[in-house]
Amino acid sequence: MTERAFRFGVIAGQARTGAEWAATARRADELGYDTLLIPDTLTTLSPFAALAAAAAVTSSLRLGTYVLNAPNRTPAHVAWETASLQTISDGRFELGVGGGRPNGHADTAALGGMWGTPGERLHRTADTIAAARALPDPPKVLVAASKPGMMRLAAEQADVVTFGLPPATTPSELFRAAASFRALSNRADQVELLAAVTAFAPSVLALPERLSRQVGGDPREMAASGAAAFLIGDVDQAAEELRRRRAEGGFSYFAVNGMFLEEFAPVLQRLRATEPVSAG
Repeated sequence: MTERAFRFGVIAGQARTGAEWAATARRADELGYDTLLIPDTLTTLSPFAALAAAAAVTSSLRLGTYVLNAPNRTPAHVAWETASLQTISDGRFELGVGGGRPNGHADTAALGGMWGTPGERLHRTADTIAAARALPDPPKVLVAASKPGMMRLAAEQADVVTFGLPPATTPSELFRAAASFRALSNRADQVELLAAVTAFAPSVLALPERLSRQVGGDPREMAASGAAAFLIGDVDQAAEELRRRRAEGGFSYFAVNGMFLEEFAPVLQRLRATEPVSAG
């Protein structure tokens, strides 16, 4: 298993004003994050509009969707938006797409789309990737996968893969998903594996209770049980854990919840100080 250079993203999608959103993008760039990632939900900003605004106030920060729900838009619509954002950002866009998050059918219905069967959503995802790949300036493609069909599509098509696993997933379970993916792909060494960091805190008790709405349960209980989404400890301990996840699971790309943008930055900087870090 090839050991890739680390890359770091921040996941954000809400702001009270345009100035606040611009400040988030600029701050992520200043702190050394490689990418600004935005979810695709009706409770967050519209992905392409928000990323275009972020592109206008940054020059090196890459910009990605994390991830588009394929049923929400036709492949042609996504290709049009992708081409526009690639132009506006001077090629800094990364397209993240998947077959639909849990309970995503409500958003799709509200937008006038058709949720479809799992097979139909898989085909829509494949068609969306193909439409983006056909552009003159195609983006890097991230696929969110968990079920066998999407795992096979990711093995064939993705530049970056993240696994759609529950927040309580342990590192061992995460590593098993990565091993299953590698067993499907003859190009696994060419693919970045991304894992989300929902929270970074010095102790379980320091986790804010408001995280419960994001993770659908008690974040302190999840962290105490060893859930991989929670990094608990000081900067040195967190950096060492991310090195372990790269060595044992092949994960080199970590995306932190924007709520912890400032707190996680010293971890990023510690790792960056000790080895080269990819900028994309």
